[in-house]
Amino acid sequence: MKDHMHIITLSFDDGFLNSNLKIAEIYEKNNLSACFNIIATGHLNNFKSPDKGQGKIKKGDFKIWNELQKRGHEIMPHGYNHTNKSDVPFEEAQSLILNCLDIFNSELDNFDPLESIFNFPYNSSTPELEEWLLTVVKAFRTSGDAINPLPYKGMKKLTTTGFGPGNCESHLNDHKEKFLNGPPGWFIYNTHGLEDEGWGPIGTDYLDELLKRLTVIETVKILPAGQALKIIL
Repeated sequence: MKDHMHIITLSFDDGFLNSNLKIAEIYEKNNLSACFNIIATGHLNNFKSPDKGQGKIKKGDFKIWNELQKRGHEIMPHGYNHTNKSDVPFEEAQSLILNCLDIFNSELDNFDPLESIFNFPYNSSTPELEEWLLTVVKAFRTSGDAINPLPYKGMKKLTTTGFGPGNCESHLNDHKEKFLNGPPGWFIYNTHGLEDEGWGPIGTDYLDELLKRLTVIETVKILPAGQALKIIL
């Protein structure tokens, strides 16, 4: 099976309430678990959006994230306030990441930093931060090729791509087909909201049809990133 295995992760960032609830429904309808990456303070009244891609789109709170986690979905950290970690000094970036993990530790049921994947905002990291994170979290996601090797013991760096600010369906389709027509591996594509929510959104019907098509392919597994890392083939 390893010789033909293709793992696909759609990695949904930012925690948009309406989109994520609908995404969860669609995944559940297809007997799948979604991969949600949440801004730790995104739900607070004093949260200030750092970019136009988020605008004033309502985000879920940890009551919602705990509920979705109980329903089988994966909830992972996506920063304290979505600051681009490559734009600030190392010590400030460290502090923001640790503050994010502290909030997750106190608010998300059964959260363990050493079992978590830190998803860099804007997929923007630095070599120094990546080296430091090796001892803080299980793995991290940053920019790069969407096609990763199959999960292996000790895998730490996950790379991804995406498209925006407009609809990303065509871009996703092109990269997905290239992946499926190639050798075994793990495809991680960075998605955000549905319809008009967030940077590079996809359509509700598109997501439903995509999952339906992929789930009938015997050699394809659709998994959230944390679950995928537990598969050592």
